[in-house]
Amino acid sequence: MAPRRRVALYSPPSPTQKKLSDTDAKKLKAPRAHEPGRILSLDLGEKRVGVAVSDENRLSVRALPVLGRTNWKRLLSDIDELCRRFDVKRVVVGLPLRLDGTEGDAAEDARRVARNLGLSLKLPVSLQDERLTSKDAEAELRAEGFDFREIKARVDGEAAVLILKDFLEGNAPNS
Repeated sequence: MAPRRRVALYSPPSPTQKKLSDTDAKKLKAPRAHEPGRILSLDLGEKRVGVAVSDENRLSVRALPVLGRTNWKRLLSDIDELCRRFDVKRVVVGLPLRLDGTEGDAAEDARRVARNLGLSLKLPVSLQDERLTSKDAEAELRAEGFDFREIKARVDGEAAVLILKDFLEGNAPNS
């Protein structure tokens, strides 16, 4: 499979979206390249949220169990618990852009969730282009020999791994 190369997105909201306050915007700025500590990534779906975490040195990434997405309070509680358990220093939320790069309802939802996480967790939150990560994750799992049931159980977490790897590649020193 061809190497993936994506850059982290920190674009202002479209004219149809509500403008972020200066405080909210600062939390969505690009991270410092040498900022130490673990990063948690989220692949937001309507029913499930894929989760992945980096190691302290940001050299490896692993999938964590998928979270259910029932309501905001429960999702926030689950993410907050993961951030505490892994001593997370930043959260990356996948931004589901359309193939032509425009934003739809899902991207608007991801921006809203990212903004609310930044305000609630008191951690920096970044957005990362996640176009085709679920399809790529599914293809990788299929190539590894997993059956349909196993792919369905793992695809969200593996998509979160790809989101975080793309983010780390785009923000590595000398990138």
